[in-house]
Amino acid sequence: MTDPAAVLSSATTSELMDIFTTLEAPSVAAMEGEFRATLLRQPSITAVVGGYVAVHNPAIPWLSKAFRPIDAVSGRGYNTFTQFGSVVQRYPMLTQIAPSRYDGKPTFCLIYRAYHSLCATIHMVDEVRQYAPDVYLGIGTCGFTTKARELPRPFMLEGPPGSYRGDISKPRAGFSPGRRELPGAFSAR
Repeated sequence: MTDPAAVLSSATTSELMDIFTTLEAPSVAAMEGEFRATLLRQPSITAVVGGYVAVHNPAIPWLSKAFRPIDAVSGRGYNTFTQFGSVVQRYPMLTQIAPSRYDGKPTFCLIYRAYHSLCATIHMVDEVRQYAPDVYLGIGTCGFTTKARELPRPFMLEGPPGSYRGDISKPRAGFSPGRRELPGAFSAR
């Protein structure tokens, strides 16, 4: 039997996008705890460099994305990194099921703009779908223009999840996801 993580790790960005559109969204309730995170093959040299600086940097390696449900339809989360030998939490996010920007089907969305952080400033939104038991394919987007936010930045999450460490940051007052965060919810399909 083929290792699901090995399949995703060896696929091109185009192949990962083809796979992504065949997958189902996990429920908010299923996404609880810290999931090991791995950056997958990126679509361009700019994305490779950006990914290296942001999450693949050996000085501050990316460890996981973590989630906890708030209710049946939404949750919150954060990313973890190792910094000077300690695990640090950064980049809080709101989570919810919403239509994908790629195919309009439900996806588990990570919306960073709901909190103040660098990821919020660059309009980062991730979409996650389940590939296999305890293996999830994520597609991140970020940028200041619609075109920049269309560039897929694939990553993988793996369980079994560890414990959620606790919430960080306070929600942005009055925030409600809009077209910039959830274009699939606003487009006619």
